[in-house]
Amino acid sequence: MSFYEKHCLPHILNFACGMKPIREQRQLVVPQAKGRVLEVGMGSGLNIPYYNKDHVEMVWGLEPSEGMRLKAQANLSKAPFKVEMIDLPGEEIPLEDNSADTVLLTFTLCTIPDWDKALQQMRRVLKPGGELIFCEHGQSPDKNIQFWQDRINPYWNVFAGGCNLNRPIPELIKKAGFKIQEVDSQYYPGPKPLNYFYRGIAT
Repeated sequence: MSFYEKHCLPHILNFACGMKPIREQRQLVVPQAKGRVLEVGMGSGLNIPYYNKDHVEMVWGLEPSEGMRLKAQANLSKAPFKVEMIDLPGEEIPLEDNSADTVLLTFTLCTIPDWDKALQQMRRVLKPGGELIFCEHGQSPDKNIQFWQDRINPYWNVFAGGCNLNRPIPELIKKAGFKIQEVDSQYYPGPKPLNYFYRGIAT
């Protein structure tokens, strides 16, 4: 891990992922999680305040970045439920089959290198009848914005720790065998190539 990845990137991501438009998205999706929750890409624990403590039994927080796990400690100490951090990427989920009631993805699928393998792992650990709740930014439906997303993406990917601007999130989820139950998508304030958001539930 480079100096930038360990000491700079966690602060940049914590700031960017805590901006008002993204906080608003978290407030809409995180309270829907229930039971035993697997949060893939817990980052600095920004979702902790938005969980409904009356509906959550525990949370497994999957986070491969040492810098982000350290950054998360302050938020984790305030959690009113058990949080078990797992030092592994999304492609390697060390849980038993059918062990999670909810899988939560917030601004994570854009970054996972092997998104298909990771989604297959999420599908494996999700109980029958469980829900994959997602809130992600991704590919715009507008061709002119897609052009700029594709143009910017190689540079953004390096700056933002592997984040991709142009992934068609619902299509990736469906390709992995999930069924989309509901999805909402729209632009949020800011540069359009960076701010097309998807929010939804899959089973």
